Amino acid sequence: MSEVTQQPTHYRLLNVLKAIGPYLREPQSEEGHYIFDCLSVCVNDKKSPEEREFWGWWLELAKSEQGFTAKYNIGKYNVEGEWEELELPKKAVSEVTRTQEAFHQKLSEELKSKFELEVELDAASVEFV
Repeated sequence: MSEVTQQPTHYRLLNVLKAIGPYLREPQSEEGHYIFDCLSVCVNDKKSPEEREFWGWWLELAKSEQGFTAKYNIGKYNVEGEWEELELPKKAVSEVTRTQEAFHQKLSEELKSKFELEVELDAASVEFV
């Protein structure tokens, strides 16, 4: 016998999304629109922590009729704390791809199992590098 699926209120969604890992940017998220990011590869680890930049990805997850639409972007998280959409250097591609794919799979599985919601890639999304 299957468990009854809970209604996906904003707060129930936040709890599930936070449990996936440290990716959710809760202060930048709002009901129906959630922001995630991942700092996958340090650009220069010889710099002091407050001066480090990272290669990685960010995601805008928006409510849709079937569930959610995921729009991924890749680039560099700069010292000002902002994302720049840039092509990744070859040495960063495999790690950024690995973290992006692992996150997307976990996100899709959690939303499907907890709320029976699907996650589709946005047509303008940067597919997995």
